[in-house]
Amino acid sequence: MTVTASGGTLTSVTVTDAEGHRLAGKVAADGRSWVSDRKAVPGASYTVTAATRTEGGTAKTSKAAFTTAPADKVNKVDWRPGTGATVGIAQPISLVFDHPVKNRAEVEKQLRITTSNGTEGSWGWIRDWSGRDRVDWRPRTYWKPGTKVTLNAELNGTDSGADGGWFVRDYTTTFTVGARQIVEVDLDSHQLTLVRVGKTVRRIPVSGGTPGGDKRSWRGTAVLMAKEGTINMNSETVGLGDAYDKMVDHSMRLTWSGMYAHAAPWNARYFGNANRSSGCIGMSDADAAWFYGQVRPGDPFEISGKDTKGVVAPGNGFGAWNLSWTEWQQKSALR
Repeated sequence: MTVTASGGTLTSVTVTDAEGHRLAGKVAADGRSWVSDRKAVPGASYTVTAATRTEGGTAKTSKAAFTTAPADKVNKVDWRPGTGATVGIAQPISLVFDHPVKNRAEVEKQLRITTSNGTEGSWGWIRDWSGRDRVDWRPRTYWKPGTKVTLNAELNGTDSGADGGWFVRDYTTTFTVGARQIVEVDLDSHQLTLVRVGKTVRRIPVSGGTPGGDKRSWRGTAVLMAKEGTINMNSETVGLGDAYDKMVDHSMRLTWSGMYAHAAPWNARYFGNANRSSGCIGMSDADAAWFYGQVRPGDPFEISGKDTKGVVAPGNGFGAWNLSWTEWQQKSALR
């Protein structure tokens, strides 16, 4: 929004909506104009009060009012992590949009990340596993433990572009990074190692995905998305026919495509010596119960192994760490 003075200069401008919220802005150095810091929002009524002074020194106050058109289509956001969370060192900030975002640069300009220690990072636009547009912010390297992070997404009044609609609210979240711990999974030696602050806490024998087909595990860096506890796992939901349909304990989601770490007592004879799962990382009930209590969402799982399906894609969970820093930066709409 712009207010322009004719035949004088602006001394102050106040713009408020019907609820008394102010639309902040700045008067130009020459006093001839005032521009709001952000856009007005759809479907809102505003009152403008502008104080001016003529070249002869006469003060004057002018008032005006206007109403913006309502949004004919609204774009909403699902974001992670939640406010107040303590997360692992690989946790990205992730926003998934209900509708397409064609004006990516315009949207990205409204997304502000503040950290307690000036962490370097970048936004990257990717396609979520659901097929929706998504933008993630990841640090250049893993977060430093103790970092406090705030996202201010001042999207209210921003146009997504064709077929996307308008944003009609802002979004914010604040979280803290917890202890540095990394889960190293070697599918060739069938071992999972929890490393905390550079020291091995425990080594657990596991069994990964069966070699030679669609049941192979993913490799690369996956990020613990959620601890889901006891859940039903059905092979038909991940394209493996009727291979299994069972309740599984201590389930920890690693990808949207269905790779988990979990208890798998039915595979006990393979732990530590062979990969015979349907793609997940299985371990004993006792080991899974202990491990489940140690990890938190955002912890990286660094998975290696010769016979795997490939590297976890950026949109399949939080796979951005499988791109180099340069590759990730190129996914920003502002580069």
